[in-house]
Amino acid sequence: MSDNQSWNSSGSEEDLEPKEEYGQAAGVAEFSGVLSKWTNYIHGWQDRWVVLKNNTLSYYKSQDETEYGCRGSLCLSKAVITPHEFDECRLDISVNDSVWYLRAHDPYHRNQWIDSIELHRVDSGYGSESSLRRHGSMLSLISATSGYSATSTSSFKKGHSLREKLAEMETFRDILCRQVDTLQKYFDSCADAESRDELQRDKIMEDDEDDFPSTRTDGEFLHNNNGSREKLFQTLSLKGINGIDFKGEAITFKATTAGILATLTHCIDLMVKREDSWQKRLEKEMEKRRRIEESYKSALTELKKKSHFGGPDYEEGPNSLINEDEFFDAVEAALDRQDKMEEQCQTEKTRVQRSSPVPPGDVYSSSGSHRFADKPQAVIVRAVPHEVHRFSSEVEEMVQNHMTYSLQDVGGDANWQLVVEEGEMKVYRREVEENGIVLDPLKATHSVKGVTGHEVCHFFWDTAYRNDWETTIENFSIVETLSDNAMIVYQTHKRVWPASQRDVLYLSAMRKIVTNNENDPDTWLVCNFSVDHDDAQVSSRCVRAKINIAMICQTLVSPPEGDKEISRDNLLCKITYVANVNPGGWAPASVLRAVAKREYPKFLKRFTSYVQEKTAGKPILF
Repeated sequence: MSDNQSWNSSGSEEDLEPKEEYGQAAGVAEFSGVLSKWTNYIHGWQDRWVVLKNNTLSYYKSQDETEYGCRGSLCLSKAVITPHEFDECRLDISVNDSVWYLRAHDPYHRNQWIDSIELHRVDSGYGSESSLRRHGSMLSLISATSGYSATSTSSFKKGHSLREKLAEMETFRDILCRQVDTLQKYFDSCADAESRDELQRDKIMEDDEDDFPSTRTDGEFLHNNNGSREKLFQTLSLKGINGIDFKGEAITFKATTAGILATLTHCIDLMVKREDSWQKRLEKEMEKRRRIEESYKSALTELKKKSHFGGPDYEEGPNSLINEDEFFDAVEAALDRQDKMEEQCQTEKTRVQRSSPVPPGDVYSSSGSHRFADKPQAVIVRAVPHEVHRFSSEVEEMVQNHMTYSLQDVGGDANWQLVVEEGEMKVYRREVEENGIVLDPLKATHSVKGVTGHEVCHFFWDTAYRNDWETTIENFSIVETLSDNAMIVYQTHKRVWPASQRDVLYLSAMRKIVTNNENDPDTWLVCNFSVDHDDAQVSSRCVRAKINIAMICQTLVSPPEGDKEISRDNLLCKITYVANVNPGGWAPASVLRAVAKREYPKFLKRFTSYVQEKTAGKPILF
């Protein structure tokens, strides 16, 4: 969805069905902040000021433009908020056919936005899970009553019988407690009576020995004979427990326990039947859930197939919806468009330059003609002075490595493949992959007439001429100048959709290589390798690529005839160009290799032709 698209496409206020019990969204606090919004495949992600208010999500180009009206808005009543499956910072909001792709700074802020959106939806009565929780009690009551009405009468009676049996259990428990208390009182009375009988028996035995009648407390006389003694014992044994029917209590206790056991058995039978019923319902629910999950997966697959072409899901990456053939076709079409635009631009520049005079102070204005006899005294045999800076050791190491390994012939090496051969130009490639990322080293050799190695390296290194021959750069800047021949450069390359935009931060140094042998060709070198700098941190807008590139130029001079001066007809520059590039992200290997095979030869031909054009008819710079 573009920035200029109206909010009417995302839904209208007529979709809302306001109800008093839902409340108003105005009760929720306003939430705002910066989110990256996908605009289109040309501009990609752009920061926008997003405001969440009154159940409406609006966005502005910046916070300063909020008073001029929003650029678009979405009513969240029927919106679907989807956190991205792989990108932890991204959320997609869709209403009907309109989709907003949004991206937070980090997963924490994304969750904040999702929670705030859900809070607004809940307050307006359209929240998903939270809304169900809010009105859960009424829903539960309705579902419960409707469940009983929908189910069979037998299941209702089962539930009713179970409640009745539980009530019976309560009654049996009360009866059983009273019976236990009664029996306990009986046993306590028996124990007390037994104690009193023992005391009285001891007293009677003492009186019996004296052969005198004894008097009881109630005035009865006890005689020392067996008949009177048995009568006394019987009286004592029955006293105090005549009020309890032990046999009846025992029978009642037995009946109560039998009733409890029967009721428990009935409850267990009811619960077993209910468990079978619930098990069947569970199996039905599980089968229903399985069918819903299959439908969801099928719908998600169809949705991905019908996803908005040009959206962020079509960007490069292992989870991209675009297949490898479509990716290559899109990249090739974008490169063709860029080439066509560049041809038109170069034609216009050439026309303007030819009609303009040569500007004063040209790089060659101080250089005179050179004769072959004067060559030993020229700058070829002197090392170009360079200042010492904090990266001097790294530069020296890179220069030595390139001079040692880059000039080696790879024609007979089986690991190097000859991918392009056009006249004097040959391009070799060695296939290397690491963690799925293509890191193919590339080496190209070329011979160019009429120019020196110093001239080629000068135009390659000096940023003043960069935009004249480099067509892939969107913009660049010098982050730091280390010395007269070393600087740190940050440049952003033009985006070729569906690949992500790349940027690179590198140190660029130019050196003249001093040799001990006078017969060795005059050699100049430019090396560019990635570094880190506090003033050019990695940005989320671009993928940071890593490079290690060198251009080594050797000047071969053929002797002129007679006493003629050295002209450009006597010059031949042998160029060795090596490039090790880490794209910094995933892209199809076949696409990267096809693009490299196409673009590197074009770059060499375009650049060398530019140098020949710039130096034609001008003094030679050795």
